[in-house]
Amino acid sequence: MIQFSDIQKSFNGRVVLKGISGTFKPGDTSLIIGGSGTGKSVLLKCLIGLIKPDNGKVQYDGRDFWNSDEDIRKDIRREMGVLFQGGALFDSKTVTENVRFPLEMLTQMSESEKDDRVNVCLTRVGLEQAAKRMPSEISGGMKKRVGIARAIVMNPKYLFCDEPNSGLDPLTSIKIDELIKEITDEYNITTCIITHDMNSVLEIGDKVVFLYKGDKLWEGDSNTVLSSEITELNEFVFASKRLREMKR
Repeated sequence: MIQFSDIQKSFNGRVVLKGISGTFKPGDTSLIIGGSGTGKSVLLKCLIGLIKPDNGKVQYDGRDFWNSDEDIRKDIRREMGVLFQGGALFDSKTVTENVRFPLEMLTQMSESEKDDRVNVCLTRVGLEQAAKRMPSEISGGMKKRVGIARAIVMNPKYLFCDEPNSGLDPLTSIKIDELIKEITDEYNITTCIITHDMNSVLEIGDKVVFLYKGDKLWEGDSNTVLSSEITELNEFVFASKRLREMKR
């Protein structure tokens, strides 16, 4: 479980997060949504340890991330898997080498144990046949699946995904959503996703948090997001529909 309370962050006097609190539970896909510049990515970075908040607390199963010593923070980081926007693969490494990288850096596994773990993860995302390919030789959707395989190779308790459907066609986006949801359910992972994609919200949103100008204006789930009385949320949710109507 991830619990965060009163997360505040400013840059050069500009307030980005105004005191955000929430709880993400194991086995749930929790989505953080909102327009550009609302603080979604900054909140994610505060949660995973890339940016230190000015105030507030982040707890992983009761362990206070920012107020613990470095050894505890390292332990928590080892339990995280992160899928970065765009995949963030190493262009000079094969698919196998990309997935294997965290094992090389963070574990004392034997070579055969690393091989076995990489094979399991590539099979889980349906890429065992692409193991020897370079990133330049695979599609955008396959790169995202490689990123997912790398994110789960350490058998994480917590999975963070930053815009996993960015740059993908609708059908591939659906497949990526389904894969993330399946992995979350299968391994009982606490999953947090940053997204603009309302299809993702409606299909896999066990919990949805809506940020607006650094505030948390609403939280609920995929069953209630369409019936909110929050004006700003409705504008975000139905924006694409209105744009289509304007083009007619």
